Amino acid sequence: MGRRVLPLAGVLALVLAAGACTNQEPSPPPEDTVGEQVYITAYTWFDNTPPGSPIISHPVLHKTAGGTGTYEDPVTIAVGHSKETGKDVLDYPAGTRIYLPNVRRYFIVEDTCGDGDAPEEGPCHTGAEEFGDASIWLDIWIGGEDEGAEFARRCTREVTGVQTAVFDPADNYAVAAGDGVIHDGECDSGYGNELVTR
Repeated sequence: MGRRVLPLAGVLALVLAAGACTNQEPSPPPEDTVGEQVYITAYTWFDNTPPGSPIISHPVLHKTAGGTGTYEDPVTIAVGHSKETGKDVLDYPAGTRIYLPNVRRYFIVEDTCGDGDAPEEGPCHTGAEEFGDASIWLDIWIGGEDEGAEFARRCTREVTGVQTAVFDPADNYAVAAGDGVIHDGECDSGYGNELVTR
């Protein structure tokens, strides 16, 4: 299950915001919305739950975290979830596709942020507004097991921030070459928020 190591300044904000969270039903994802602002973080082989694994909580296309980033093979993404009702309810249904122009890749909901008995009090389910003009927090899988922990940490910092996302996107957005965000010794990001079609 995805887990984000938060910047220390954000931890207190999340703790304070957690008490106000009462969302019990999953939010319907916006429809192919251009300009939907989301807070993006990333998780890796090294800080997944459990660490040193690609295990995911809600497999759809992949048995473990992965994907190349094409529409047909989107990369795993983790979303917030809640156990307030006694059931594990994802903020966005497993299988939801999302396109992120800053990394020029498609993603698919297959994992959850945080763990424990009350994930609704932690990352992704709450707290996005503390990091900028966003109300949604998503955590993208970037892998990194072949590059080492420090390289993976640098890449997580590089991709973190408020960015544009398209929910339930068309299949004709530009996809960067290379398998996944970390590939061939590079952290492939920084394309910006402009939506480019093929």
